[in-house]
Amino acid sequence: MKILHTADWHIGKKLQKHELKEDFDLFIEWLCATIKSHEIEVLLVSGDIFDLANPSSEARTQYYKALLKLRNLNCKIILTGGNHDSPAMLDAPQEILRNLDIEVIGGLPKDISQTLIPVKNKAGNLEFIVAALPYLRDTDLRKGNEGVSYDDRLEAIREGIASKFNAAAEICKTSYPNIPVIAMGHLYAAGIETSDSERDIQIGNQAAFQASQFGEYFKYIALGHIHKPQRVNALVPTFYSGSPIPLSFSERKDEKRVLILDTSKSWEPESIPVPSFRKLIRISGNLAQLTDNLYNLPDNDGLDHLIEVVLKEPKYDVQKIYQFDQLTSQFEKNGYQIVKNFTDFDENLQGTSALYESNQQLEDLKPKDVFIKLVDQQDLDQEDKQDILSAFDEILEEVQNPINS
Repeated sequence: MKILHTADWHIGKKLQKHELKEDFDLFIEWLCATIKSHEIEVLLVSGDIFDLANPSSEARTQYYKALLKLRNLNCKIILTGGNHDSPAMLDAPQEILRNLDIEVIGGLPKDISQTLIPVKNKAGNLEFIVAALPYLRDTDLRKGNEGVSYDDRLEAIREGIASKFNAAAEICKTSYPNIPVIAMGHLYAAGIETSDSERDIQIGNQAAFQASQFGEYFKYIALGHIHKPQRVNALVPTFYSGSPIPLSFSERKDEKRVLILDTSKSWEPESIPVPSFRKLIRISGNLAQLTDNLYNLPDNDGLDHLIEVVLKEPKYDVQKIYQFDQLTSQFEKNGYQIVKNFTDFDENLQGTSALYESNQQLEDLKPKDVFIKLVDQQDLDQEDKQDILSAFDEILEEVQNPINS
């Protein structure tokens, strides 16, 4: 049978307040075409279906529309919950979706055997079992009296993860002898690369799970949580498919992909690149370089490319900050949007606490005295300094003596 592994859809995700709804819709269109062309029979989605535990109505609508499109391809669908997902929300329509041959395991059930999903071929014969383990929360892994110290808690979590996968394997050995088993998981495995958009799980990712603890019983382990696609050093083929679309600027260079297995040939997957629907661009330099690079971007008639702009200068300069703000706020070019900007000075401006002797108290300082010291750090001529101080005097007067309307 042919199986497609994907994960980390993060429906409802916003990148710096910019909606990625269109990106996901285009991915689903491409995914449907890929399932058709490769004659995929089983789709595995390993967690983080949504970006928020309480997704918006628009995100939920997008989720159900995507499932219906995929269901129309006569493909069995198995989804598990991730650390971003609400188990209760995913599990609520479980019975209805099961009648559509869509299996959803939002949270770990009390009986772990309920995570075991038999998959039959077109002839009706049992082909393999999927151990669809969702994200395992601390309450799933530790007893109330375990983990008194921080290190104890970490070890309890690692042992808890291993015990759940081992329990699923033991049931399969007894109930489905000689039948291949695929495991799904949503966790942080040791020794892999992360990106900025992955929310910490299991005590800040310190409880990194050693992939060797998966053992060698499972034929393939389909993981989610890490957005950069990569193989895990385990005893059996174990892969993060990665997120299908970039979710942060740190992922802008990732080659997004899905993984396809053909069980008649091998348990090693084939990597299928997901097309780039929009680019995430990072531009850095001084003001002149930024201006030149921004206005010489090539034409784009697809989804708006999103830009992160970084002003890099040797010395802190309030005038350059103002000019940078004007450049980014007034930038207009079809097919592009600046969604993030910040400054990076080699010599940062001292904070007010560093401007005064340690024996001076905050209540002893006058606002204008503090401001004058800050202005004196700037590379300004006397006329500009006087203009700035005059403007400060006007603002201070309004604050201290407001006019009642």
